[in-house]
Amino acid sequence: MTASHSKTDLRDELQRVFDAQRQYAPEMALTTADQRIERIRRIQTWVTSHEADIEQAMYADFRKPAAEVIIGELLALHSEIKHTIRQLKKWMQPQQVPTPLVLTGTKSYIRYEPKGNVLILAPWNYPFILTIKPLVSAIAAGNVAIAKPSELTPHTSGLIKRMITELFPDKEVAIFEGDANVAQALLELPFNHIFFTGSPAVGRLVMTAAAKHLASVTLELGGKSPAIVDASATIQSAAAQLAWGKFINNGQTCIAPDYLLVHESVKQPFMQAFRDRLTAMYNPNGQSVATSEHYARIVNSRHFERIHALLDDAVAKGATVAFGGTTDASQNFIEPTVLEGVTDKMSVMQEEIFGPVLPVLTFSTLDDAIRIINQREKPLALYIQSRNRQSTQYILDRTSAGNTVVNDTMIHFGNVELPFGGVNNSGLGKSNGFFSFQEFSNQRGIMHRDFGVTKFLYPPYSEKAKKLVKFILKYL
Repeated sequence: MTASHSKTDLRDELQRVFDAQRQYAPEMALTTADQRIERIRRIQTWVTSHEADIEQAMYADFRKPAAEVIIGELLALHSEIKHTIRQLKKWMQPQQVPTPLVLTGTKSYIRYEPKGNVLILAPWNYPFILTIKPLVSAIAAGNVAIAKPSELTPHTSGLIKRMITELFPDKEVAIFEGDANVAQALLELPFNHIFFTGSPAVGRLVMTAAAKHLASVTLELGGKSPAIVDASATIQSAAAQLAWGKFINNGQTCIAPDYLLVHESVKQPFMQAFRDRLTAMYNPNGQSVATSEHYARIVNSRHFERIHALLDDAVAKGATVAFGGTTDASQNFIEPTVLEGVTDKMSVMQEEIFGPVLPVLTFSTLDDAIRIINQREKPLALYIQSRNRQSTQYILDRTSAGNTVVNDTMIHFGNVELPFGGVNNSGLGKSNGFFSFQEFSNQRGIMHRDFGVTKFLYPPYSEKAKKLVKFILKYL
């Protein structure tokens, strides 16, 4: 089969499924909460009974430890599913809103209705949860959906394809595997909503494609998420939390700390505590991190070379490796690496690292740290290690981020009651719980008149009508 025929066949199949879903969407919109919950339970049951398969798929893709699959993929997914099942009937109920005096005689409410045909474009770093979690919300809101998992994690993508094929007819939910050509072909279709997780650069392409059809978007992006360690921080716990948050999943986490800002007065004890924590996590027997079964790998050689180039560039421009730095291209392995002496001239401080390299900067005043943060795009996450409430509030008041965690790292993703997402360059829209349900819903405002009239608003406008309008304006 020629490449041109292959592309034609792909587009024909995408169009067939899209058309089938568009035809079925009105029926899906009429499903009850119980019917949607039954569909979500199918996913819940499948995931529970195939946990070992999920772990094996991700180990095959990038040696992700089984414990990290449970921690990073399954815990939050099960929490989201259970919360959605418990709350969906409440979410679907019309939400009554107050009536202003001038509209006495009416009642108003918000009705949540599905947007219709939705597209989910998922990333490779947490390939299972970041495909299935938004899919759960799309189903909860009554949509039909097409999802494309990442081609960089083929074993996990194949498992997702198998799961969805077993659970749903493609007129309701369909999975398309493939590379950027598949994503591009999907983006040419007139979806009602697109949920994308990935880099800001690709997010701009998605938003451009969505604009052609005036489709709404949820963009969960990334950026350089900073972590501040001030003079009052509890050093041991701060080091443990930041080391875990940075190097879980080999640093390939959109909300991982991308660089640290450590107060100069606690720099030395913090660095020692950080080194000790890394040793305890990945090299307790002194046999090298490369032998640890608890340390994942970079997803492929292209990303290995990208991160390696960031490291080389930093060292060439004067940065020093405080600890770590060992690499092995044959395994896509980079040891947990901490850099000191970094400057803005280095690529490692201009690009999101998305890997196991961590620059550490020092500051003398909070204003210095805030200036460093604010000269960059608004981050997806900001972490603060401080026992001083005034300092914490000072930072919060003078920075902007998608989310912030004080005295811990990354755990906010697991709270279904918090909106998760970025701001501007780090993302548009929010997810988690009800916020995800909202993203996939049209909030339709509805007003009923029960009594009274507004004919005094109709022309011709008498002097009496003018006086009445002025009276209402005065007392609104």
